[in-house]
Amino acid sequence: MHVLKQHAQSRAATALSTVNVSRRGFMKGSAGLALGLYIAPLLGHDSRARAAGDNGEFAPNAFVRVTPEGEVVVIAKHIEMGQGTYTGLATLVAEELDADWASVRVEGAPANTQRYQNLAFGIQGTGGSTSIANSFEQMRQAGAKARAMLVAAAAERLEVSPGSLGVHQGRVIHEASGRELGFGELAEAAADQPVPDEVTLKSPERFTLIGKQRLMRQDSPAKTDGSARFTQDVQLDGMLIAVPAHPARFGSRLTGVDDAEALEVPGVVASVRFPSPTRDGDLVAVLATNTWAAIKGRDALALEWDDSQAFTMGSEAMEADYRERAGRTGDTVTDRGDAAAALDEAAQVIEADYVVPYLAHAAMEPLNCVVDLRDDHVSILNGEQWQTLDQQAVAKLLDLPPEQVRIQQLFAGGSFGRRANPISDYVLEAAAIAKAARDQGQAVPIKMVWTRENDTRGGHYRPFNYHRARLALDADGHLTAWHQRLVGQSIMNGTPMESMMVKDGIDATSVEGVAELAYGVPSLNVELHTPSDIGVPVQWWRSVGHTHTGFSTESLIDEAAAAAGQDPYRYRRERLHERPRWQGVLDLAAEKAGWSTPLEGDAEGVKRGRGIAVHESFASYVAQVAEVTVDADGRLKVDRVVCAVDCGLAINPDVVSAQMEGGIGFALAAALHSELTLDDGQVQQSNFHDFQVLRLNEMPEIEVHIVPSAEAPTGVGEPGVPPLAPAVTNAIFAATGQRIRRLPIANQLRG
Repeated sequence: MHVLKQHAQSRAATALSTVNVSRRGFMKGSAGLALGLYIAPLLGHDSRARAAGDNGEFAPNAFVRVTPEGEVVVIAKHIEMGQGTYTGLATLVAEELDADWASVRVEGAPANTQRYQNLAFGIQGTGGSTSIANSFEQMRQAGAKARAMLVAAAAERLEVSPGSLGVHQGRVIHEASGRELGFGELAEAAADQPVPDEVTLKSPERFTLIGKQRLMRQDSPAKTDGSARFTQDVQLDGMLIAVPAHPARFGSRLTGVDDAEALEVPGVVASVRFPSPTRDGDLVAVLATNTWAAIKGRDALALEWDDSQAFTMGSEAMEADYRERAGRTGDTVTDRGDAAAALDEAAQVIEADYVVPYLAHAAMEPLNCVVDLRDDHVSILNGEQWQTLDQQAVAKLLDLPPEQVRIQQLFAGGSFGRRANPISDYVLEAAAIAKAARDQGQAVPIKMVWTRENDTRGGHYRPFNYHRARLALDADGHLTAWHQRLVGQSIMNGTPMESMMVKDGIDATSVEGVAELAYGVPSLNVELHTPSDIGVPVQWWRSVGHTHTGFSTESLIDEAAAAAGQDPYRYRRERLHERPRWQGVLDLAAEKAGWSTPLEGDAEGVKRGRGIAVHESFASYVAQVAEVTVDADGRLKVDRVVCAVDCGLAINPDVVSAQMEGGIGFALAAALHSELTLDDGQVQQSNFHDFQVLRLNEMPEIEVHIVPSAEAPTGVGEPGVPPLAPAVTNAIFAATGQRIRRLPIANQLRG
């Protein structure tokens, strides 16, 4: 998803690379020291405190509670938005606790940075595919310490030594006598045991849950029977629904409001004008007793906007501007060797421009937030992805101490980065509406709801990017130089992360995936233009910069293989000789796809092809082979995608596979159809009819193969996205000889 990702990835990777999962103890190096310092307070109690929760529960640390009924409650500091985090975190605890999976359930953690911070970021939040990576040892420690205390309590009750006891599926067993006690029976006594300073974690050969079983996902039952609680499900006494009105152009200012017709809509209670916390000037929202009335009332408002300071450029003009910038020298990102000289001496030079559009996140649940504002505190209920920054931003807006901003984490119906907004836009808007409503006499809880149109046109998109590249090949087809110039808005500029993530004018998220190009090229020159005069709000989108750098680099290496007259799989492999994990996934994907076996013969006028791509993001390695069919009329069908992933130790293999499948479907939508365009500054798309996502009949057959690994776990939520588009476009080239250099593919194929 995104944020602080370059910082998080480098910090987490430094730490994780030193970890052997069979070893106990904290990580080596500076990042390891940081984790060690974090874990002690984050696990909760000190050894002298009574580890008791409410109603006789055993609560030894911030992440585990055991009820008198024997239920094991895992407190998840990371949001569950469909990616399987609740299941992964619970697996880590349950493994070390030896709990009965059927008795494990998960609750979302409240906002509390000290207890629940993301160890990769130093703040509480979910993103950058860090949930399992930063929690791997922390959650295992939590489970192991709880287990030790339960065993100690059982030893006292049975009058035996702790060493004579074993634990199996939530029961402590004295092997010699056969006597046993359930966790629930021991909960109260375990709360009186001292919390151990150190515990020995399991070695991998003793795992019974991690990587071993297809576990029922923790969120599946509630999402199946309808009991799962999303923001839209929240009903509080007296609550009103607020639907805001946003301008058609970014930067427009509200100058007049006539709400007479809106107030005539049945169910509408009031309209409130409020200073926008993140946009220019004021905004207005309609309050109603139900969502439909609020939408109809909002639509009935007569509004006047001043567009004199608004952004009014259209997509064609923006592309022309970016193209012109791509012709000029940019800020240096990477400068290795003498690319200019190598290009002058090259036997062949490849010159290509690659273009990707603005993209909305298009999660199934549009943005929404419940705010219950009181005199001395505020309660926020939503699919909360970014607790620390949202808590601080709301506290500043409402002039409250941060601890009086109480955030309850609910399920989110997807996010892909959007709910972790770097300036807390939608959460602040909800809080501002609640404050204005209270000032106007409506001292009731407010649920702010964005419609799909609000969401699609509301800004904060994956940036539009333009890449210009020149590659040099010698007479034998070897790459001797790679020059790439990128043009695109910075995600980090103007956010709380700018000081950390923008160095010498370079936003690390703009160039990740190309600045550290994996292929062995003697001369590498990467430059960046960061337009500061484009008024379209942007932010991270699933896999962030890798979404566009993966497309350009994996297409360009394919172009180089074709120019050299060599097999694209083997051409890649030879240039990854110092990257064994890259080679590992590349080999596995090619093998499982039957790369060396020709595709079935084409029907008349029908062409088929295979394409391959490999990319590293979020410290995970993914290769994909796509098989496509192009018919005589130029209609494209992606038939099959074979995916190989190396994410270190796979905690839940089924979740890993599901995330690769989901990432492929998400990326395929963007590759085939999705784009946002502007005309005179207005976003043209509004809903799924014109911002098209993948249709069911377009989903290809997918195979996922996980590389067995003893390395520490890394991310899977995002790394499945970057290789898909280039694998598909490379397959189109293999089938038709046509090179696709801009996304989406729709309407580009020649019949």
